[in-house]
Amino acid sequence: MEKVLITGAAGFLGSHLCDRFIKEGYHVIGMDNLLTGNLDNIAHLFRLKNFEYYHHDVTKFVYIPGDLHYILHFASPASPIDYLKMPIQTMKVGSIGTMNLLGLAKDKGARILVASTSEIYGDPDVHPQPEEYWGNVNPIGPRGVYDEAKRFMEAITMAYHNFHSVDTRIVRIFNTYGPRMRLDDGRALPAFMSQALRGEDLTVFGDGSQTRSFCYVDDLIEGIYRLLMSDYHLPVNIGNPNEISIRQFAEEIIALTGTNQKIVYKPLPQDDPKQRRPNIDKAKQLLGWEPKVGRAEGLKITYEYFKNKIQQR
Repeated sequence: MEKVLITGAAGFLGSHLCDRFIKEGYHVIGMDNLLTGNLDNIAHLFRLKNFEYYHHDVTKFVYIPGDLHYILHFASPASPIDYLKMPIQTMKVGSIGTMNLLGLAKDKGARILVASTSEIYGDPDVHPQPEEYWGNVNPIGPRGVYDEAKRFMEAITMAYHNFHSVDTRIVRIFNTYGPRMRLDDGRALPAFMSQALRGEDLTVFGDGSQTRSFCYVDDLIEGIYRLLMSDYHLPVNIGNPNEISIRQFAEEIIALTGTNQKIVYKPLPQDDPKQRRPNIDKAKQLLGWEPKVGRAEGLKITYEYFKNKIQQR
């Protein structure tokens, strides 16, 4: 049984990755320091013989006994509300944490996939964003701690690939949603859904004309799995190219939840991207991947999850 280490295992994406690799027959080691993760997301796995959990901060030395075949590095605060509150931890996990895991991959002869982000494109002046675009990032703005941590992650990953011949993969993740997102995540979808379910007006920043592209989590996990198993080491966008304005998205949430809330507008945060849409030509050509779950279907599943969570509070 091949062994895979998944960091950030108790988070939104990490927990879904744990499920996928258990399903595929791997021995999964989930690692998390629970800075933003929640053990409830992986509680159902603790009874399994082929799952282990290590409570550990990857910015400290990472030790895994025995063989290790794959590493997926998903440890990091990922929403603005988190990385604005924890800027130094965000930069450390993207830099020191990534170096520790690349060193582990080198030592074990393991293949490593690192979770980069569409945020490396910053506030883009190319649309949609292809992998060849270098981005438009403010390194000293409030979002710079996350953007630059991920840009460094990509650079150090390529350095280990080129200098030490480490077998690496880089996924650039665009906006993703689905069950196990936190209610207080701060991003558009959980914010809108939790506000609607609590009977509050929906808060839109700016005039709502800025766009996002939302990918359902099952589609994203499939793309990540295919990329890991491919032989391509350069960055690949994984996301849904179906673009929508934030104002339209808020209106969709109000219609879905059947509430009568209004939309209220607040000033746009500094360096907030005006457009976000992936060019997924590479994923289609190299991985045979494209999203399958439509937004209406994905939102309905996610709404049921949020409704249950709010009722439990």
